[in-house]
Amino acid sequence: MNRLVINTDGVAEPNPGSAAIGATIKDGQGRLITTISQPIGHATNNQAEYRAIIAALESAISLGAGQVDIRSDSELVVRQINGRYRVKNAALKPLYQEVKRLQSRFEGFTITHVPRQQNREADSLAGKALK
Repeated sequence: MNRLVINTDGVAEPNPGSAAIGATIKDGQGRLITTISQPIGHATNNQAEYRAIIAALESAISLGAGQVDIRSDSELVVRQINGRYRVKNAALKPLYQEVKRLQSRFEGFTITHVPRQQNREADSLAGKALK
């Protein structure tokens, strides 16, 4: 299980409010390995987005992945993790640092912004956990 493709999403309703995360983890051929769908308590949308990525990275580590390709519809979070935006929000800094710590455990790591319609599975899993 060398390369995993992960789609993540986080949701908070209202924002901030009750929050949940969702993720799909697939192998390099697109076969579903596992999913994540869980409530995380009170959070903002951006905190939920980060928490979804953290949960997915922890799962990928336990699966023995060497490389992960993460896809998220949160442009802000993707750009922060890729270093294009600074993390100014104090509540996001420890989440960002945890992603960077987990990122260092992989031989290869990419994170890409995808349009929301290409992230429907992860969005649906987050939505189900919110109910």
